[in-house]
Amino acid sequence: MSKILFLGAGKMATAIAGGIVRAGLFQPEELTAFDISEEAAAAFRKQTGVGCITDGCREAVTASECILIALKPQTLTAALENLRPLLAEKTVLSIAAGVPIARLMELTGSKRVVRIMPNTPALIGEGAAAFAPSPSARPEDRELARKIFSAVGVALQCDEHLLDAVTALSGSGPAYVFEFIQALSDGGVAAGLPRASATELALQTVIGAAEMVRRTGEHPTVLKDQVTSPGGTTIRALEVLEQHAFAGTVIAAVRAAAERSEELGRSK
Repeated sequence: MSKILFLGAGKMATAIAGGIVRAGLFQPEELTAFDISEEAAAAFRKQTGVGCITDGCREAVTASECILIALKPQTLTAALENLRPLLAEKTVLSIAAGVPIARLMELTGSKRVVRIMPNTPALIGEGAAAFAPSPSARPEDRELARKIFSAVGVALQCDEHLLDAVTALSGSGPAYVFEFIQALSDGGVAAGLPRASATELALQTVIGAAEMVRRTGEHPTVLKDQVTSPGGTTIRALEVLEQHAFAGTVIAAVRAAAERSEELGRSK
């Protein structure tokens, strides 16, 4: 019997399975995946060392303790329709974007459901995920979710109603950071730097600043003040950011994304 069956073998499932194996949580032979695409299955096998089948899904579900749903939301109903009787006694973890726990319980018949919102840096082992268990999920179900997603970054438990905020912050957040890196690079070019140098410096600046917050444990404001000399270059730049409502704009962007996530969730 396999410990975990991945329903869907796309990039995120591949990243998660690879992280599990690298962390030593499970051996490759304790995991299985299913995908209707032979191309996706082949890529999954090659990158993780885990078996991936393209038929025999019902048998694989029956032989697995936990099912990790990594399917696109629009395919979920059709994919689970014939599997529901087999899923009722399973632990079900789902990364299907925007699909609420109540709907997952309806589709699978399982009461032991954990909904997870990961983000794309999980693809390189630096993800930020939050997970919300169903009321009837067992402590071991929650712990399994935490261990799996900690293997590809950071995993925090929260109430389901907060997952829209998680989606807006860490789910969509990489796009905000990419935009900021590009803007820093553009600023360097505007000030006279060659593009390649500006991009490399911008990238390392963001990485280094994030690591300082992580390693020192200091509040970002404290670290900001350490860079900001009286009458210097940094305070002049911060003044311009304040004039253009930098912080307020970021806050408004996250709130707008959370509201949109709520809208999309109601349509599921």
